[in-house]
Amino acid sequence: MSVDKIKKALQDSADLKLLVAETLSEKIEQAAIALLISINNGRKAMFCGNGGSAADSQHLAAEFVIRLSGDRQRRALSAIALTTDGSIITAGANDFGFEYIFSRQVEALGSEGDILFAISTSGNSSNVIRAVEAARQKGIYTVGLLGGDGGRLGSLVQCALVVPSSDTQRIQEAHIAMGHIIISTLEEKLFP
Repeated sequence: MSVDKIKKALQDSADLKLLVAETLSEKIEQAAIALLISINNGRKAMFCGNGGSAADSQHLAAEFVIRLSGDRQRRALSAIALTTDGSIITAGANDFGFEYIFSRQVEALGSEGDILFAISTSGNSSNVIRAVEAARQKGIYTVGLLGGDGGRLGSLVQCALVVPSSDTQRIQEAHIAMGHIIISTLEEKLFP
């Protein structure tokens, strides 16, 4: 990749984040408030997604349990990435089908008042859709980190953070930025 292409890729990422700042800041705040309410009530955050979004799920859950801000001492916060247990995922896929790997975990581990972050760059991942449906049945607040037009998840989640792009890698970069902002807001409120 040439230096010009590298600069263009970085500029495209920055431009998209500026667009997200202009169009989604209020919804990001809404997600942060919902998360604060959930954690203040002793509940937990759950994350799910496929591929890069599975990695993002693990990354964001780790920020909860360990910490985001390196200079902030705080207690661990309850969070789980539904993407990490190979035995559950493979048994669920084998016995019920891949589309149920997250919803079965929401059914087993989720409780009313929890919050689920459903991550899908297309908004159409069937296993993430089923997880949101299971969460809504249990009284779990749902936030979608989505892309494009939001896909099917855009109308299913209670708070849709839809990155206005069809470029998967740029959407994922924006998802991590939004996730960090949401968690940083939580840390600032809970641990001033």
